[in-house]
This record gives sequence, structure tokens and C-alpha cells, in this order.
Amino acid sequence: MVSGQIALIMLLMAVGLIVILTGKYKVNAFLVLIGVAIAYGVAIGLPPLEVIKLVKEGFGGTLTNIGIVIVAGTIMGLTLEKTGAALSMTRSILKIVGKERSSLAMNAAGVVVSIPVFCDSGFVIMNPLNQALAKESSTSMVVMAVALATGLYATHTMVPPTPGPLAASGALNADIGMVILFGTMAAIPAALAAWFFATKIGNRFPAPVPASESYQTLIDRYGKLPSPWLSFLPIIGPIILIVGKSVADLPSKPFGDGALTSVAQFIGDPVVALIIGMFLSFTLLQSKKEWTEALSTWTSEGIKDAALILVITGAGGSLGKILSVSPLKDYVSTVLADPKLGLGLFLPFMISAALKTAQGSSTVAIITTSTIMAPLMATLGLHPALTVVVIGAGAMVVSHANDSYFWVVSQFSNLEVGTAYRVFSTATFVEGTVAFLVAWLLSFFV
Repeated sequence: MVSGQIALIMLLMAVGLIVILTGKYKVNAFLVLIGVAIAYGVAIGLPPLEVIKLVKEGFGGTLTNIGIVIVAGTIMGLTLEKTGAALSMTRSILKIVGKERSSLAMNAAGVVVSIPVFCDSGFVIMNPLNQALAKESSTSMVVMAVALATGLYATHTMVPPTPGPLAASGALNADIGMVILFGTMAAIPAALAAWFFATKIGNRFPAPVPASESYQTLIDRYGKLPSPWLSFLPIIGPIILIVGKSVADLPSKPFGDGALTSVAQFIGDPVVALIIGMFLSFTLLQSKKEWTEALSTWTSEGIKDAALILVITGAGGSLGKILSVSPLKDYVSTVLADPKLGLGLFLPFMISAALKTAQGSSTVAIITTSTIMAPLMATLGLHPALTVVVIGAGAMVVSHANDSYFWVVSQFSNLEVGTAYRVFSTATFVEGTVAFLVAWLLSFFV
């Protein structure tokens, strides 16, 4: 087998190959990651049959931990999208915050909606309401677009059950309840910082509000929306259950050693909690037609959406398994554990940000970075949950032309590309940096 130094050089070459193939040539990330895993294993001197064995173990082991959770979470998010629950939640937040602060309301709504719903889908769903509020409140479309987009982005990259942070939690053996807690603590100030930046900078750039319906016309067109309480329940319910399990698992045994602890550990297991959340989302269905669509068409669509994330996550697990047995682990940990470097949480943040900026996909950046970091966690002494959060923070830095979300935000909001670069891309830098700083501060207390 090659030396640790050569293994590191080969890893840097592998990462460069991942960036080029997924970013420039748009090759599917599954093909790239699984190919790189096999090629890297052979290149460092592992026997070919051992490489294949490790690839299969890494793929299967990763999906064992999070496969069902991703599928259930995706179906739940799709149901919230199709039933109008996302709009119902947004309206309730708008009532609390007020139309006069519509940009802040949409930023807050984005933070909530993107916990189960993909950020690009969330933006498309909420954009008509965003445009209607921009017109009604005479707020700059640039401000409104960036406020909503960055609110969605914060939880999309840092709070499970969104697939990226969920996959990273599995790769790093992080407690999902702690990831939800720390991710939320980082996401809220990060989203607010991006909103504040948008309000100060966005007004400098003209962007006409696209021709759109009025707020009331939009609400009338949707008809009867689900109850806000029922709309929030599929999100809040699983989070409470998962956090409850984390509390039950504390060494102090706050729930004792009896049945209460056993129940909390069972229903708070992410698999059980997300399945419960999925079925809670079905309570939003208001007609026999919706029930039929939900149990067949919507569920099938959700499984198809989850499939891509699952195979990419599994391929990332394969690469991680190869890295875990390579000489890289001992060599890199010896070099990077030097206290004089003081990298700490900055290392995963930096790797994730570099991958995000280079190839565009936040999910690929999160999965690849967590794969690289997994073998190094124990030696570097990093907190698993906080590492997931800083990887998610890095995966926001920065969104630009190679990111599909950049085009969703700019095109649906009628923003010029230059304006989107100056305001939205810069806002994602602010957002990711603030999220990292919050996680770094939290590291002094956990």
C-alpha cells in the first residue's frame, strides 16, 4: 500500500476529479463517487476484491442508517407541498410578523418550510406569494427574493430531515437530535444575517416585480388551505420525538430506566419518528381524490425523488469506507492534529465551501465532505453534531452560476444575473459564515 503522503495527494486528485466531472461536465454524482471510490482503492494498493467488498459494505451500511429516513422525509415534504400546507404555514407566520415586515416573514417562513421541503421546490411554491407581498408592501423584489431564498437555504443545509445533513449525520455517527438542535441554533441567526444584508443592499438594485396575482387573489385561488396547526405538526412532531430520544439517551438518565425511557428511545428513533411524520402529513388530505393521489402518485413521486439522494449518499459511503482503511487516516490526522494549526471545525467548513463553490451542489458538497472527515473525527476530537452543522454552513458558500438554486432564485424572481451575483451570492457567503461562527461558539460549551 502507498504511503500516507501519496494517499493524500491521490485524495486531492480524486476531489479535483469529482469537482470537474460533476461541475464542468455535469456527470451524475453517483457515477462519479462510485467510480472514484473504486479507482482510489485500487490506486492506493488495496486488492481489487477487497475494494469491491469495501465499496459494497460502505454503500449498504450507509443506507442501513438513513435510507428509510430519507424516503419517509421526502414523501412527507412532497405531501406538505401538494396539499398547500407550505402556504398555510407561511400565512400563519405572516400574520404573526405582519405584512409591513413581509421580507422578514418570508425569511422566517423559508426557515420552517425547508426543514422537510427541498429549497428549490420551496422557492417555487412560495414565489407567487412572495411576489404578491412585494407588490402589496412596495418592497424591492431583490430584497424579497433573497430574504426567502436564504431562509430556505439555512435549514436545507443544516437541519435534518433534509437529506444532506441527514446523510452527514449518518456518515459521522452524529446524534440527529443534537444536529437538529445545533443546526437550528445556527440556522436562525444565519438566516437573519442574510435577511439584514438583503434589506441593506437589495434596495440599491432595481428589479421590477413580475406580473403576478394580488395576495388576496392568490389565496382565493388556492381555496381552503389546511389548518396551520396541522400543517406544522408533521415537522414539529418528529423533531420533538427525535430530541426526546436524545434527552433519554443522556448519561444522567432524566427519564429513568423504566418504560418511559424505552418508549422515548423507540418513537424517537429517526426511522420511527419520520414514519410518524409521514403519516401525520396525510392528515392534511382533504378529499378522497387527495387520499388516492397521496397513497399512489405522490408516494411514488416521493420515492423517485429520494432515490437519487439515496444512491449518491450510498456512493459517498463507499468512498468513506475506502478512505477509512487507507493510510490517509493516520497521516492526515498526524499533520492536521497539530495544535499550532488550530484548524478544528474550520477544516470541514473549508472543505465543504471549496467543494460547494467549485461544483455547485450543496448536497454533493455535504456528502463528500462528511465522507472525507469520517475517518478523522476521533483523532481530531471534533464534535460530530457540530461538524455536521459546519459542513452544512460551508455548503452555502457560495451559490453562483453552477448551482441550480441560483437560477431558480434569479429567474423566478426576474433578477438580472449580475444583481443575483451581487446580492444573492454575497448573501449566501454572509449566511454560511455566520452559521459557522455560531457553531464555532457553541463548540466552547459542548
